[in-house]
Amino acid sequence: MWQDLWAALALMLVLEGILPFANPRGFRNMMRMVGDMDDKTLRNGGLLTMLAGLVLLYLVR
Repeated sequence: MWQDLWAALALMLVLEGILPFANPRGFRNMMRMVGDMDDKTLRNGGLLTMLAGLVLLYLVR
């Protein structure tokens, strides 16, 4: 179980690093836009992302 958790964390870090590596200017602009969003929009985006991850995990497992 712990091995799976560490593997998931490592994969998350790899995936999160792709955009700033491939397109640093676009990533910086995206971060500015995210910084300008209100809390409700960010919270809803986070909820949708978590739900999509749960559905994908369910389908894969």
